[in-house]
Order: sequence, then structure tokens, then C-alpha cells
Amino acid sequence: MNEILTLTGKRFEQRKSNGIPMGVNVPTGAIIKLIHIKNLYAELQKIQSFWNNEHVINGALINVQYYKLVAKSNRASAFFKNGKHVPNETVVGARFNEQKNKHIITHFVSMDVLKKTIEKLNEVIKIFENEIAGESLSKEEFEDRSAFDTINFSQYTVKVTEFKHFLKDSCFIEKLFVDMQVNNISGTSIVTLYDVNLDLKNMLSKLGIHISSDRIMNKTTVLLDEQYVKILFDKAPYLVSMAVKDINQMAPYKSMPLSNDGLFHLPSPKDEPTIGVLDTLFDPKVLFSEWVEFHDEISDQISKNPIDYRHGTSVSSLIVAAPDLNPNLDDGCGHFKVRHFGVALAKGFNSFEIIRKISHILETNSDIKVWNLSLGSNDEIRDNFISAEGSILDELQYKYDVIFIIAGTNQVNVHKELQKIGAPADSLNSIVVNSVDFSKKSANYSRQGIVLSFFTKPDVSYYGGGNGDFIKVIEPLGLADVTGTSYAAPLISRKVAYLIHVMGLSREVAKALIIDSAIGWNQNKSFNELALIGHGIVPISISEVLETPEDEIKFMISDVLEKYDSYNYNFPVPIKDSAFPYIAKATMVYFPKTSRSQGVDYTNTELNIKFGRLKDVAKGDPIDPINSDHQNVDDGKPHYLYEENARKLFQKWDNVKHIGEKYSQRKQVKSILNNHNPQWGMSVKTTERLASRDGEGVRFGVVVTLKAIDGVNRIEEFINSAYLRGWLVTRLQVENQIVLFNKLNEEVELD
Repeated sequence: MNEILTLTGKRFEQRKSNGIPMGVNVPTGAIIKLIHIKNLYAELQKIQSFWNNEHVINGALINVQYYKLVAKSNRASAFFKNGKHVPNETVVGARFNEQKNKHIITHFVSMDVLKKTIEKLNEVIKIFENEIAGESLSKEEFEDRSAFDTINFSQYTVKVTEFKHFLKDSCFIEKLFVDMQVNNISGTSIVTLYDVNLDLKNMLSKLGIHISSDRIMNKTTVLLDEQYVKILFDKAPYLVSMAVKDINQMAPYKSMPLSNDGLFHLPSPKDEPTIGVLDTLFDPKVLFSEWVEFHDEISDQISKNPIDYRHGTSVSSLIVAAPDLNPNLDDGCGHFKVRHFGVALAKGFNSFEIIRKISHILETNSDIKVWNLSLGSNDEIRDNFISAEGSILDELQYKYDVIFIIAGTNQVNVHKELQKIGAPADSLNSIVVNSVDFSKKSANYSRQGIVLSFFTKPDVSYYGGGNGDFIKVIEPLGLADVTGTSYAAPLISRKVAYLIHVMGLSREVAKALIIDSAIGWNQNKSFNELALIGHGIVPISISEVLETPEDEIKFMISDVLEKYDSYNYNFPVPIKDSAFPYIAKATMVYFPKTSRSQGVDYTNTELNIKFGRLKDVAKGDPIDPINSDHQNVDDGKPHYLYEENARKLFQKWDNVKHIGEKYSQRKQVKSILNNHNPQWGMSVKTTERLASRDGEGVRFGVVVTLKAIDGVNRIEEFINSAYLRGWLVTRLQVENQIVLFNKLNEEVELD
């Protein structure tokens, strides 16, 4: 087996976008119709009339429905433009239609901007009627440079470029409307309102909704009792971005008590890494309690029953001593200490309160880097927004440099139609874990992703019992056989903690390694497979994550984004007979800032990775990507790709990217494309959804694997060539890292 390599010492170069303007273009086959522009004008007039009679907010909320899923570059550019302020700055929400094939973007604009848009659109209609022959324009007519040369735009208040942008917008915008949604929830609810630049408490007071400050989660989200939810939907339904009930029943799990004949003796803890656990209560009377530091976060005023200690205790038992309990799942990671926070009871949890508890716990326990959360809601996730619990976990991970391992939640009735996963298993920055049995088949209680229609969740699967298989745990009354994603998640938490604490890897590289180990080669999963098992099943032994076959070279790199393009053209892939005898794959992970208020446009930053041979080109992107991805190519030429296809083919906006080539027994070598520089290169380009540059300072981790199609081990050649190119190459040797970890954690006694 070959050791995994870490490449450091050569930072990625950083450069800004070349800013080459692409001109104003419309889609292939587009027909710009005057009648449609007139319809949009009439819709804007109705919207203006509506908001002139509504005085709760100082402005107008306008929903723009597009003909399809649209990229940022094809969204409104002339509608709602206000001087130097572009329409994208006014976006306060985004969702899909029921068929999930169209975007609906919500804008909040001033009445003055709405009025100016109506006036300009009226002028556009005049120009069209007066200057354009016929009632429509084809794409070819629109893009003919001489098409508008004969129009004297000085006699109009709209100039030629603005005119063309309005026409382009009309090709993408299907309709404009005010959303008057109907209330379909009951009970106390967490309600998120659109950000309309008003104090939340004062705005609700105008509607007769009077709340205390402790019910406000942030500037747009509030906890409302059922009667207040009704008032809000009766008086101002247009203000509601999303709403979910607050009380969550825990997803079920199965437990069967056993005799205690198999109990074992644990040594006292020493310098082992600590994993944080957020769960139901822990029973300090169990035999491994010396390994667990327990914090009861449930009020003493609330009665607690024996059942409230079962789930949490069993989860912590796996983190401490999984190999002792389940020798067939010995991962080679040893034992772990646990800092256990009891934040819920068996009957369920209050989302609003648990969010506050988790936020406070992370603020005051900054030494914990890996957190296990095996609590999950019985309710299914929503199609158009991330759960409040999932979003706060994403926010905390972005803020505190931690990682959550979350159970994928369990099916209530295994004989009914598959449920979607429950909150917080829709957290994108976390590793979400589903279960398989020991035959590697999806467990019969599994629930399914995908999240927001295209994010791959769960991330991976692992052994959690099911289909007749069980996992052994320790409950307050002794040994028990259990099944559930609750017990697969802590087994992955152990591996991630080992990679971060013992092997010294960043959370980005650790997550990438876990996912990469599950993917393997030639795994073209269907949508249904991704929805159930994620990227794949993680190997049992940590050595299978940390080593690779002798015909493979696996290396890890990590860097921080500073500008639009982070690139490095110095990867020395070995050459044989003037060609590259390798296929390649790469897995990239990053932890972006997220915005729940933006709905389906949840991740603020998109990182697009390209890896491949260097081409002999004078300008533009010199990389020939292994996955034939031509997004973000800076050569001044249009490269058309529908947004829907970019998401399906290249995981656009997903914070986990896997690119790769199929492994084939056909011995196909790759030719050298640049004889002057026969290296491979990597580029990570940034797209920002908002104007706040949230991608700057974001760290990414990449795991690259090169597989020799002739089976020859050339790792030494790769290492020597990397040294010559200025890289510092470190072999990830498990034994050495364990010695180093122990040395760093020794207690030094001073005389």
C-alpha cells in the first residue's frame, strides 16, 4: 500500500477575473415578443397599485418567476435597477415552483424604484412599437450589431444598452406577482419574514402581534404562537418567507436489551481526543462514565424519565468504545473521550430552544472540533428552504471552524413510501450519515435526500444495523442491540476526529478524505442511490482511508481563497513514453457562508474546481479538465450551459465537488498537451451570489488520486519531481502521527 501524501510549500496563485464583457445575449431560439413585454408592464402596474394600499412596510415585495432555473447572469438586470445598484442587491428570497423547474426570486425595492421601472418599461414599449418592424425580434435580429443603429435613442429616456437589457430580461422572466400564500401550518411556529429593513418587533406590532425580545432568533426569524401565526397570514401573508412548526418529535430508533455477559473493562482515559455530543441525557452510572464529561442542559423544573437517558448514553458508548462493543467494526481509531451535552428529551425537542442551546454550547466549548448530533426530526425537510436547525449548524461551522456529524434520521413506518430526511440532516456543511446493513444494502428504515433539489444529502453511509443486523451499545441498564442512523453517525465521528486530532488534518481535508474513500472508481450513482446512500459507504478500517493501492498516488492540498481564481500549474504527474499513463479523480470540500433567507439560493459562494493537463495556449484557462467542464473559462468566448445542467453535471453551488474519470481496463494513455510545460494544473474559481464577497478567506481542501492504468507504482518518481517543482512533500505515516500526537499531549511537570 502507498501512503497518502500532503503537498505544501507552494501556495496557489491568486488573480482577479479578467472582466471581459460578454455583451447582451439572449438564449438560442429566443423570440422577444412585444405582447409579453406589455403583459409584464401590466403586471407591474397591478403590483404598484397593491403596494400603494399597503402600509406595513416601506417598499414593495415583488416575485419574479422565470421560465426555467436561471444562472445569476441571466436574472433581471434592467428591472429594478437603481443607478449603480444592481437588481441582485434587492433579492431577499428564492424558491422553486412546484415542478422544481423554474426559479421564483423575491425582490424588495422602494416604491420609487418600482415607479422608475414601470416608466422605463413603458418607454421600452414605445421604442419597440415605433422603431421595430413587426411584433417580435429573433435572437439573430437582436444580436445583429446594426439592428439598433438606425434608432435615434436621444429622443427617448432609455438608451440603447438599457433597452437591450430590458429585452433580454423579458426572454427569461415569465411573470411578476405579489405572493399571497395560504397558511398551512398549525401550532407554535418558527417564522422567517423577508428582510424589509425594518425592526422586526416594531413591524409585527403594527399587525397587532406583540412579542418579547427572547422570541426573536435574528433580524428576520421569530417564534410565534398559533394565534399570532394566524394574524400574520390574515393581515400580511406576503411578508412570510418560510414557516415551520416548532415542536419536533424525534425520529424513531430500535433498541433491544441484552444480557450483560459481554461487558468489558475499559482503562482510564489519558490524552485521547474529545468528541462533543449533543443528544438526550447521559447516565453517569454506566461503566464507561469515566470517559464522559456530562452537562445537563435541561431545566431542573422539567421532569426526566429513564427513557430520556437511553439514546444519549448509547450514542456516547459508541464514540468511546465502538471496537470493544462491535469487533467486526473495529476501525483502528482506539478510544475517544466525550463531552456530552443533554439538550433534548426522548419525547422530542423544541427547535427554537435547542438552537439557542447549541449556539451557546459552541461559543463556550471552542476546544471541541468534532460534534456528533444524532437527534433528528420526524418531520420531513422542505423543498424550498433549509430547516432552522440545519441553517444554524451551517452558520456555526462557518464561524467556529468545527464540523458536525449528523444522523440521516429514520423512517417512521418502513412499509410506507420513503420519507425525506428530517432536520437537521439538511445541514450542508455537516457530514450527514445514512445506514446500511452488513451486506452494504440500504437499511430498511432509511430516509432520502436530496436537499433543495440538487444538494447531495446524505453525504455517506455506514453500518447502523437494519435488515436483521444490529449494532451493540451500552444503555443505562446494560448492553442492547440497536438500529438506526443515530448509531452510524458516531462511528463516522470517530473517524473524522481521528483524522483531525491524531493525523493533524484540517476539517476540509478530513471531510474530503471521508467522502473520497466512499466514492471509489466507476461509481455512476443514480439519483435514487445518491438520495439513499450519498456518495457511498465509508470503509471500516481507518487504514483504508489513509492508504491507497500501489498503483495509485493520492495527495492532499489545501489553501485559502483570496481572489476570483486560485490556481497552481505545478503538479508533476509521472510520464511514460511521452504520455501520462494515469486516470484521475479529485474531491474538493469547503465550508461556505450560507443565507437561509435566500431560500434555494442558500450557499453564498460557489467554488468550481478544474484539474487536468496543461494546454499550450497563450491566454485563457490553460487546464484541460478531466471532467470536460467549460464553466468560468476566461477567454472572452461564450460557453453556454443551462443552470439546471450545471447543477446536475458539475454540482454547481454544492460545497462538495467530485470530479473524475471512469476506470477502464482499456490501456489508454493521455498525450502531453504542452511540451514546454508537461505538468498538470488545478484551478479553483469563485462565484459570489451576493455582493458581500463571502468567499474571500474560505479554505478549501482537495484530495487527488492518480491511478496508473498499467499498474506501475511511480510514487517515488512523483515525490522527487514534486520536490524539484518546489513542493514540500509529507508522507502521512500513521505511526509517526500517533507518536507526535502523544508527545504534543504529554503533561509536563515543572520543578
